[in-house]
Amino acid sequence: MTCLLRLSKLGIYWAAPGVLITLAPPVKSLVRFGSYEFEPYSGELRRQGIRVHLEGQPLAILKILLERPGDLVTREDLQKELWRQDTFVDFEHSLNAAVKRLRAALNDSADHPRYIETLARRGYRFVAPVNGVNSRSEASGVSPSAAPVVPAFRDRSLWLSAGLVLFTLAVVIAGWRHWHQPPAPPAAEVIRSLAVLPLQNLSGDPSQEYFADGMTEELIGKLAKIHGLRVISRTSAMHFKNTQLSVPEIAKTLGVDAIVEGSVIREGNQIRVHAQLIRAANDEHIWAEEYQREYRNVLAIQDEVARSIVYQIAIGLAPGERKNLTASQTVDPDAHEDYLKGRFYFNQRTEDSLSKSIGYFQKAVAKDPSYSLAYSGLADAYALLGFRGGLPSKDTLSRAKAAALKAVELDDTLAEAHASLAFIAETHEWDWARAEREYKRALELAPGDARAHHWYAGYLTYVGRIQDGIAEEKRARDLDPLSLPVNNALAGRLLVAGRLSEAQDQVQKTLELDSHFAPAHQTLGWAYLNLGKHQEAIKEFHLAVELSGTDDMDRMLDLGFAYAVTGKQSEARKILIQLKQLHEPGLVPSGSIAILYGALGELDEAFAWLNRAYQERDPELTYLKVPGRRFEPLRHDPRFHEIVRRVGLPD
Repeated sequence: MTCLLRLSKLGIYWAAPGVLITLAPPVKSLVRFGSYEFEPYSGELRRQGIRVHLEGQPLAILKILLERPGDLVTREDLQKELWRQDTFVDFEHSLNAAVKRLRAALNDSADHPRYIETLARRGYRFVAPVNGVNSRSEASGVSPSAAPVVPAFRDRSLWLSAGLVLFTLAVVIAGWRHWHQPPAPPAAEVIRSLAVLPLQNLSGDPSQEYFADGMTEELIGKLAKIHGLRVISRTSAMHFKNTQLSVPEIAKTLGVDAIVEGSVIREGNQIRVHAQLIRAANDEHIWAEEYQREYRNVLAIQDEVARSIVYQIAIGLAPGERKNLTASQTVDPDAHEDYLKGRFYFNQRTEDSLSKSIGYFQKAVAKDPSYSLAYSGLADAYALLGFRGGLPSKDTLSRAKAAALKAVELDDTLAEAHASLAFIAETHEWDWARAEREYKRALELAPGDARAHHWYAGYLTYVGRIQDGIAEEKRARDLDPLSLPVNNALAGRLLVAGRLSEAQDQVQKTLELDSHFAPAHQTLGWAYLNLGKHQEAIKEFHLAVELSGTDDMDRMLDLGFAYAVTGKQSEARKILIQLKQLHEPGLVPSGSIAILYGALGELDEAFAWLNRAYQERDPELTYLKVPGRRFEPLRHDPRFHEIVRRVGLPD
């Protein structure tokens, strides 16, 4: 008996007397539906032979739906497949946007679906007929009827020969597939988070540093408005100014998928910006571009860069988000210059620098009365001075509200202004319902605004929703992981929840970022006080005062409180005298004096001052319901509950 075994690029066949078996090489299967063909191996979608651009989450959703045609794929299933459990993302909006982009690629309609049907509040179903197709056999035109016929074997030896040959064929096929079929290329990770590193000032003029920093902040602000994309806040990004760390090292520290870096050169009325997008995992440069414009078009450059980044990472945009990335309002170049200088000084957060920032913001609105961002900057600076600064709070918070209202009047989509209005409604007006509406509006407009999440976490804590406050503060930390105030605030939220061990751990993490950060020592002092470790508490409060300066009456108040509740009355009364002296010019609020009288056990005096604080709209009363802190000695007096009711907080 004569046998022939042959391996070729086109196929493997074996011939014996009266027998012909042909085996094609491994092929890639196609999935066909309607006028489309989809190749799962490569992720290619074609319509009538022409490739359709599809990648990222829409591509992943199509694969999942085609694996289960006709079956319901729940939104929860898609969430597990597309987003890691620890990913902070507006899942509902991101999934809707991804499905919308997939439908656009398929020319499908949600109202009259040909391919993807929406099952309200449940999920999606692929409704079109799906056929698996062998691409090689179809391409070659071989039909089942054309296959060779194998006649019956007539004797036992032929059966044995056939079995041996088939076994040999199996071995050859396995080897051929192992050596000749390339492994599936790893799918590129979908970019769901990024950080914009400080743009380098290459102008050769150090005085232009504010301009590079300002452009960085504005670009972060634009990207932070996009749902489904976690953008690291300016505070954390600025930690890497002039850093020598590699992109993968920075990305690992910040927990992001990609990094944007670049430079800016300003020469006269010309500006040149270079930007590039780098995938963190392998340092792959995904995109790079250079822009040169006149300075008056600087805002248009920021829009172009933001749009390019969004296109490269294939994030779906809602109509409102698309509008935010279109050309910005025309702004007087000199006004924009003053605005950037105002932001530069605002970010230094000292009383002197805040006053300077107000001056520059005022110059900006004088030059361009329609400049909404400058009004928003004014609102921020006045609010911060009124709440923590050395100016009377009632006056400065009123000015902050006027500036924020003007900003919203000029541009109702300005998230920063809505956040300022929420902060003022909460701390000055005690309009708790409006405060929550404004916070939610701000976060709807800019879901990546770490400051808005941080402030909203405070609001939730003050109204007694303590666990919600912790969750919201964690969102702020995810967006601003190196922020000292945010990390310290998270420790404070854990502390008032009674989670003392977690609070201490979080304080230590904050101090690892900066061991000289006075508010963290202040929080640690409260943790020790709640644990009954009085000497340790006084030591930490002392250190907080030393680090911040003896003119910081907020830290001094806590030191006085610790003295009073631990039996050191004389030391506490010395601080009380200081507070009352500074109350006369309006530099210490009445609420602070009420708190210290309460700690000393003089409740009548405490409530007399608390009533004055109510009349003054003292922001200190925002903290009335916070357990384990300054108002604790007054909590069991019936007069306290009356004050809580008048302030409007749920008792």
